[in-house]
Amino acid sequence: MVKILENKNFVIFLVILFTLTSCAKEGFFKTGDARKISPDPRERVKKNLEEGKGFRINDAIGGARRGATNFEFASSNELWRASLDVLDFMPLTSANYSGGIIITDWYSEQGNAEESIKITIRFLSNEVRSDAIDVDIFYKKCIATNNCKINKQDGQLKKEITKQILAKAAIYQKQSKDKNFKPYRMSTSENERE
Repeated sequence: MVKILENKNFVIFLVILFTLTSCAKEGFFKTGDARKISPDPRERVKKNLEEGKGFRINDAIGGARRGATNFEFASSNELWRASLDVLDFMPLTSANYSGGIIITDWYSEQGNAEESIKITIRFLSNEVRSDAIDVDIFYKKCIATNNCKINKQDGQLKKEITKQILAKAAIYQKQSKDKNFKPYRMSTSENERE
């Protein structure tokens, strides 16, 4: 029985090891260029903390004592915020952050009741890039109240909405990086070592 458990543990270890090494090959773990990264660990720590990529235990414990929290909501996703800002003139039917989709209601200009549009945005990634969102635009033309045709079209409006969302998301992303930048302060123990 002990040998079976040992074999299972060994197999589990191999699976985990294989998974981690395959993630490294596929880009899950980002590797760095040794020419661009300082060999001094203090400089690397400083850079990572300034960019918001790391934390200190003392800061985490002290933040918990002071009641500071660090929650991430849908408002922290730049693409989501930008999409809602671009579509703010249209009524929304559904906005599901966890499902990654925004659906507007039918919208028409005030003087044109026969033609209306509906926009659907699907989020394929959280990264700000052109293939991270899929925008679909549906056009509805009605001859009478119950006689309507609905067509999905790829046109200039789709390109313009995608462009506006990406531009606004890039601005939000830059603001977020600037906000996360904190100047590095050496602790007293690090000052004593120098």
